[in-house]
Amino acid sequence: MKYLVTGAAGFIGFHVTQRLLAAGHQVIGIDNLNDYYDVNLKIARLDLLRSFPEFTFIKIDLADREGIASLFCEHRFQRVIHLAAQAGVRYSLENPLVYADSNLIGHLNILEGCRHNQVEHLLYASSSSVYGLNRKLPFSTDDSVDHPVSLYAATKKANELMSHTYAHLYGIPTTGLRFFTVYGPWGRPDMALFKFTRAILAGESIDVYNNGEMHRDFTYIDDIAEAIVRLQDVIPHADQHWTVENGSPAASSAPYRIYNIGNSQPVVLMDYIKALENALGQTARKNMMPMQPGDVLDTSADVGELYKIIGFKPQTLVDEGVAHFVDWYRDFYNV
Repeated sequence: MKYLVTGAAGFIGFHVTQRLLAAGHQVIGIDNLNDYYDVNLKIARLDLLRSFPEFTFIKIDLADREGIASLFCEHRFQRVIHLAAQAGVRYSLENPLVYADSNLIGHLNILEGCRHNQVEHLLYASSSSVYGLNRKLPFSTDDSVDHPVSLYAATKKANELMSHTYAHLYGIPTTGLRFFTVYGPWGRPDMALFKFTRAILAGESIDVYNNGEMHRDFTYIDDIAEAIVRLQDVIPHADQHWTVENGSPAASSAPYRIYNIGNSQPVVLMDYIKALENALGQTARKNMMPMQPGDVLDTSADVGELYKIIGFKPQTLVDEGVAHFVDWYRDFYNV
């Protein structure tokens, strides 16, 4: 089949694109290659993808309305996996307008492309951050997500609402994916594992927020990619029996679904750091810090619905996943 993968030079987009190409599909990958983090890492990912003859890369910004419209019109994608976005909770506190351009206008442009070109399924990245002030664990797609604590989270909640509207009005099958703290080889330099690894190897201290007293549902990248590849074949259908009063917020009378994709085994941050220390064979010097604005204390994914629909749930243990990341990091940076 012919796919559009947005954010193909990004962390998750790169892994998903590799999986699709290895399965024999044709993939048009787009990315704006912005400098939010090291562009050389993005280019290195693209170099690997270009080894597949069925891969084509196009540099374009999601906010380019005419460019995105022309892209859809020219290529007539069968399915779209929309993973591009301006990422980062803390960055959204300082650069809010960037999130409006990429995560709101960009998402709308993708929806419009799907609307006018008979795309049979749109999967898009949401985030566990939409759970915001929720304290009941594990987080369920049946829970309310009306109290985000960062603009990044608010844009992801908005993406879900926009997608529901298009599913309802135009019958576009949409599937939203709430990712939980994704990590692994080729990961983002702005995320904890990457920053910690770089600092420890350089003999520098690491900043540990909330004195390490938080849990995260760390989810290995291969598990994320596996779930996405399976879900793209599960096209939502309208459910005429669904009602607001009696149905799940993650479903609808429209062809619309939301799933959590998480490991379901929350890990204390200090244990995550210990796994990294073991993999590196070095002990970190820790700079204990207070809770940061926009952060949440704990995350944990209820993936019951995900398992029910695809027979798979993330299961890679943190010790294993962190060791794979360290092996990749040492090889890529020749450390």
